[in-house]
Amino acid sequence: MSEADRIRLRTAALSLDGGAVRDKPDAKADVFADLGSPVSPLRARASVTTSSSSSSGSAKSPAPSNAGAMGVAGGRSHSGELVAESTPPRLPGHRRCGSGPLIFSGGSSGGSGGGGGDRGSTASSPMTNALPAGNICPSGRVPVAAAAPPPPRSRPDVLGSGTGNYGHGSIMRGGLAPARSSIDSSSFLGHAPRSPATFPAASGSSSGNLQEVTRVANEWYKKGKYAEALRHYDRAVVLCPESAACRGNRASALIGLGRLADALRDCEEAVRLDPANGRAHSRLAGLCLRLGMISKTRRHLMQAGHLHQSDPSEWEKLQQVEAHQGRSIDARKIGDWKSALREADAAIAAGADSSQLLLAIRSEALLRLHKLEEADSTLTSLLKLDSILLSLLAAKLSGMLAESYVCIVRAQVDMALGRFDAAVEAAENARHIDPGNAEIGMILNNVKLVAKARAQGNELYKAAKFSDASIAYSEGLKYEPSNPVLYCNRAACWGKLERWEKAVDDCNEALRIQPNYTKALLRRASSYAKLERWADCVRDYEVLRKELPADTEVAESLFHAQVALKTTRGEDVSNMKFGGEVEMVTSVEQLHAAIGSPGVSVVYFMSAMNQQCTKIAPSVDSLCSEFPSLNFLKVNVDDNPMVAKAENVRIVPTFKIYKDGARVKEMICPSLHVLRYSVRHYAVSSS
Repeated sequence: MSEADRIRLRTAALSLDGGAVRDKPDAKADVFADLGSPVSPLRARASVTTSSSSSSGSAKSPAPSNAGAMGVAGGRSHSGELVAESTPPRLPGHRRCGSGPLIFSGGSSGGSGGGGGDRGSTASSPMTNALPAGNICPSGRVPVAAAAPPPPRSRPDVLGSGTGNYGHGSIMRGGLAPARSSIDSSSFLGHAPRSPATFPAASGSSSGNLQEVTRVANEWYKKGKYAEALRHYDRAVVLCPESAACRGNRASALIGLGRLADALRDCEEAVRLDPANGRAHSRLAGLCLRLGMISKTRRHLMQAGHLHQSDPSEWEKLQQVEAHQGRSIDARKIGDWKSALREADAAIAAGADSSQLLLAIRSEALLRLHKLEEADSTLTSLLKLDSILLSLLAAKLSGMLAESYVCIVRAQVDMALGRFDAAVEAAENARHIDPGNAEIGMILNNVKLVAKARAQGNELYKAAKFSDASIAYSEGLKYEPSNPVLYCNRAACWGKLERWEKAVDDCNEALRIQPNYTKALLRRASSYAKLERWADCVRDYEVLRKELPADTEVAESLFHAQVALKTTRGEDVSNMKFGGEVEMVTSVEQLHAAIGSPGVSVVYFMSAMNQQCTKIAPSVDSLCSEFPSLNFLKVNVDDNPMVAKAENVRIVPTFKIYKDGARVKEMICPSLHVLRYSVRHYAVSSS
């Protein structure tokens, strides 16, 4: 690409920042000021004062009133383009061709002869940015008489339409190419340049393409279609790689897609391309705050403030994040996990929602507070962020690098949830990142010892050496006394050794650390059954039925525990049954006997001629198989109208649920979701 082409591409991006989207995708005040219509690359200050010398340097520019004639009296179009008067005044040092429009010499500052007029002429253009209007020859001479000018018009003619086809006549190319403009980088962001500059006309195809690509990209962005917007912003960056505005726009789309590392790179590149751009500094500061980069946020907010682009609310957010993060780190040092969690959450809510350091503190605090599921979900969201961002953090915890600290937290959470191999790998990664840290070395050693003890215990258990296996698990608990997996595994050993009380104790400890530990709950329920503690056994199996509704073994165990409990209470269990098909009821007496038996009965009133009954019938059969501890009954109202009359059933399908002879629920034409929810509710609550 030639130098002139690069100039055209830079100039075509002149007013893009008016359409640069903001960092917050959900903000309602996004401004796309200039991108609704084509934007001319001739955007400049409203009043321009220039001076240029001719090739001989003997004549000066016209008086300032000349500039006013073109820059003010002539006016500017809405997009910033120059407007030519229909009857321009005669200027000294310039020649007319007949009565045609004024013809400027093509001389440029510093040029010798340029595209100017006669050799003896020393006149120069009164405005550097003025575009020619009329038939111009490279030498400035007119070979034939110019046509008479058109009659005066009430509205000025706009030179150029934003497509690069400037002027109203045939322009002969023969003069020197204009020198590369020294354009202030802020002009690429929609601001006027700090000093006058000569803006070369942009190539029609490049300028038009860039404007159109950016317009389409912004439309997609406003609709929340960030992937489509990014695709077009990528094209804009290719067309104008040195534009800070293009980089900033693309960063906004990347933020909307959650690709914060890529957005950070584009924001930094925008600042590098245009260090005097306050908006670019402000955008970068906002992104750094989200990532928890306190020092970097402060530095760029100060730069934005110097350029009058600082937002006081951003300073307030920074102060809040910094204060809460500091208190969270201090609380971690002394083991005050509740305070550490509270302060980390406050810092995240204040604006650092993607800070990996704060998410790691939060995950560790939840782990220590025995909220393993929350700790694991927080860790999962942390790992979705780009790991490259961690290397940019300068924060340390107890002398531990932030990147290695995240690995240590990951190792501890993995180990608590039984992912021992992953825990060892994460701890080794932390040691590789920060080899000299003593705390990391100690944690890595403990993780390896616990993983080794668990592996040995598993091998011994498989070999039916249950006593030795329990010793191996106990050895692992010396290094990690809050590991629920080791407690649950040791409880299994006690069960094989028929030491039920010790099995219950270890299950209790595992459930204290991890309340939703299903395997520990199963082992405790079976241990209660061996100890004939039926009330406790039924309670555990009811919880398991809620968590595992499709597990027939759990359903059967619950049924037997309920039978045993009723037996110890002296209640009649002769009519209780488990499993089977839906029983057809043909008489009122049969119905009363069935619903009067202990347990829960579901009575389905149906008609073979009813379409809704036909549709829901397979679901009733499925529920009967899924909840075998319930007694499912079916009444065909067409064949047994007396039963329907006795139960006051007039609409089908109707479902009635009875518990120990008393009606507890009635549903007329229920949805499958409501029916299933109700059946499940009474299945797990029956005792």
